[in-house]
Amino acid sequence: MLAPFLLFFTVFVLYPVVMNVYYSFTDYNLSPNPKWVGFKNYARLPKDKNFVAALKNTAVYALCSVVTLTALGFLTAAALNRQMRGVKWIRMLMIFPYATSLTAVGMIWLMMYDPTSGFLNKLLRFLHLPVKSWLFDPGMALGCLIFVNVWKNIGYCMLIYLAGMQSIPEDIYEAATVEGAGEWRKLIHITMPMVRPVAFFVLVTTTVESFKTFELVAVTTGGGPLNATTTLVHQIYQRGFTEFKMGYASAVSVVLLAVVFQVTMLNYRMNRAAE
Repeated sequence: MLAPFLLFFTVFVLYPVVMNVYYSFTDYNLSPNPKWVGFKNYARLPKDKNFVAALKNTAVYALCSVVTLTALGFLTAAALNRQMRGVKWIRMLMIFPYATSLTAVGMIWLMMYDPTSGFLNKLLRFLHLPVKSWLFDPGMALGCLIFVNVWKNIGYCMLIYLAGMQSIPEDIYEAATVEGAGEWRKLIHITMPMVRPVAFFVLVTTTVESFKTFELVAVTTGGGPLNATTTLVHQIYQRGFTEFKMGYASAVSVVLLAVVFQVTMLNYRMNRAAE
């Protein structure tokens, strides 16, 4: 029963990962006979300004996105976890951005962020406020992408939290009501502890997705301005498929794999410690 999956995993996941690690120790550039260079590619990484900028940007992007999505997803789910008129329509509208292609989302927000004809600057002009450069400002570009990522994925986090909240027995809330607990105390002392496994799942999935971000950067900024929005995956693409330095790109991808693994293990240990 497991054989088809194991075959698929071996051919399309395990083998590429092993070969990627191997190529990271070579000067592979699509030639049939790559030369072994040892740790030369890894030694170049700290000296590469583009890699350092990408590592910093990825860390900031992931940290801000994950913290915001984890917190806002929980609060949004708590607000919508009740019977009120139109709540199903609100939930559906929040899911739409997540169900939309990230490329399409990037194109939409690229037009909205346009400094001359974009909706946001038109709104600022209407309010008699100074316009912004948005994606053309090195100090604002990364923050703009973080906002788009949160806007797109908040519905996903809300849906996962909502499923966890609706699995909590109503008897617990009724008993708390009898004891005189208000809505806030129920949220803190009942809902939050009961959805901790769900929160861990949201934390891990959003962390991995944030570290893997590429389409949004490629569609909107191309890593600019001045490498203010370049990420590790964007650098892997640039080095591997633009400059054909596959060996160096493999080294960057191994670093990305190690970072994601360490962050995931840290989240796991924090979750175990909180139990």
